[in-house]
Amino acid sequence: MTRNDGEEGDIIQWFEEVCREAPAVQARTLGQIIRQNSGAEYLNKWMGHLPQLHEMEDQELESLFSSFVPLSSHADYEPYIQRIADGDPSPILIQQPITTMSLSSGTTEGRPKFLLFTRHSAQSTIHMFRLAAAYRSRLYPTKPGGRILEFIYSSKLFYTTGGQKVGTATTHYFESEEFKLRQMKTKAFTCSPREVIASSDHRQSTYCHLLLGLHFSEEVEYVTSTFAYSIVEAFREFELLWREICSDIREGTLSPRITSPSMRRAVTELISPNPNLASTLEQKCMGLRKWHGVIPRLWPNAKYVYSIMTGSMLPYLNKLRHYAGGLPLVGADYGATECWVGVNTEPAAPPETVSFTVVPTFAYFEFLPLRRRDALITSAMADDEFIEAQAVKLSQVEVGEEYEVVVTTFTGIFEIVLTLQIQAWGRGTGNRFPQWLPKTEVRGQKEAHPHSQHRQEHGDGCSAGGGQGVRAPRGVGRRAHRLHQHAQLLDNAGKLRHVLELSEIPAETGLLAECCKRMDESFMDHGYVLSRKEHSIGPLELCIVKKGTFRKILDHFVKDGASLGQFKTPRCTYNELFIQILESCTIERIYSTAYC
Repeated sequence: MTRNDGEEGDIIQWFEEVCREAPAVQARTLGQIIRQNSGAEYLNKWMGHLPQLHEMEDQELESLFSSFVPLSSHADYEPYIQRIADGDPSPILIQQPITTMSLSSGTTEGRPKFLLFTRHSAQSTIHMFRLAAAYRSRLYPTKPGGRILEFIYSSKLFYTTGGQKVGTATTHYFESEEFKLRQMKTKAFTCSPREVIASSDHRQSTYCHLLLGLHFSEEVEYVTSTFAYSIVEAFREFELLWREICSDIREGTLSPRITSPSMRRAVTELISPNPNLASTLEQKCMGLRKWHGVIPRLWPNAKYVYSIMTGSMLPYLNKLRHYAGGLPLVGADYGATECWVGVNTEPAAPPETVSFTVVPTFAYFEFLPLRRRDALITSAMADDEFIEAQAVKLSQVEVGEEYEVVVTTFTGIFEIVLTLQIQAWGRGTGNRFPQWLPKTEVRGQKEAHPHSQHRQEHGDGCSAGGGQGVRAPRGVGRRAHRLHQHAQLLDNAGKLRHVLELSEIPAETGLLAECCKRMDESFMDHGYVLSRKEHSIGPLELCIVKKGTFRKILDHFVKDGASLGQFKTPRCTYNELFIQILESCTIERIYSTAYC
């Protein structure tokens, strides 16, 4: 056994032990969080009256915590976080000094969320990466000292009025010492230097990622990005730029499209003229049929493709499989903006069925059971289709049940309900769950109803999907690879639209109309169906937009400070600018004939 094999075995053994002792580990984790932050204003507000807090046993603190600290949402923390951003030095959410704040991409709820970023945030990230790498190495061992083709991107950093540095969590991580440490610990090194990762121009970064990935093509052990979307977009760019990239490899030069002086310097220091490699790459590219299997063809030693492929990334799987050929697709681990949640301990599982095991030391986890009301109860009789219930501990989760996840973290978030809905899968190592689904993907049927009180009051983003079990009409399946993007939007008038971007509009008359009808019929919520039959809700509108429309959405979010590596296409939105872009690019409208 090599030293690296020993390290991997050690961390897996540690994980299996904390999972076996999950109840005690969770109580100890919560106890640490409470003791570290009991003097902070927020926690003191709810638990400050308790005598001798620091002397209580972990189990006693755990039993008191949920009784005194209420469930919360991000809106509850906004006044506190604003005070921190304005420079208030007092311990507000946590007791340690705050110098850095993380920013979500804003693609889930239409606006970014601010959270605290601490050393613990970076350390838990390196720990998660080491744990996940150990499980992957069991099935797909990589060569120590190899390279990773990583399509990773930082966002712009800025400072609040109080002097706090703000950027996405991934940006802070790529800037940290932990990122360098991760490469040393996992014995795998990214192809691109910091200057490429940190560039504010994601197109220039992508070009350099591809160029350097090919320069080190024989050394690349796997291909990865935070989200599958970034890999797909990178190879769509490669289809257009491959000749230019091969020319740079042949001459040892860098395209004039790269205008950043620091990036040019960093990349040209790594490359040198290599006409033999350039000729080989050109021959391989010309021999590919519609770019199928481009990744294993150009990176012959790559073992797998690794990325988040669940939830809103599922629409990109077909295209990713096309580029990957027969190379395994490994689903990455689950992390929310608030904290890391679960690790994929079965990397050979198909991305559609990937499951995650909660890491009980990262945060304190609770689960709100979601029990559906009787289908005969209409939306007019109930504000929500789910019956409220008390949150349960990690050890009390029941297999087969659905839950919302509640977390309490080391970074000043207490009893916050995540926009994350899960179903318990089994009890192997710890507590396993299948594919983590965003709350509104599962609740999409209900929330598509324009009279949904939750949607009207809170305006949160809804995931696309158009209901469950939609079967496309004959002929649509053959065109599945031509669907570029899709989204749903609900305007202020309660008008529901489903938006598609196609690279080719079907010539057959009635095909899109049948698609629209099938999507409308797939919304099975009783209140929606009744309202459609009574015509109190109008027909579903299917909008076809010009090719490149969703790229405009991406450009908008990146311009506003989001990182390309953190970007997820909003699947349902109220965002006015998003709606304006989609409206201006619409080239065809189809209305459902269901319930006529």
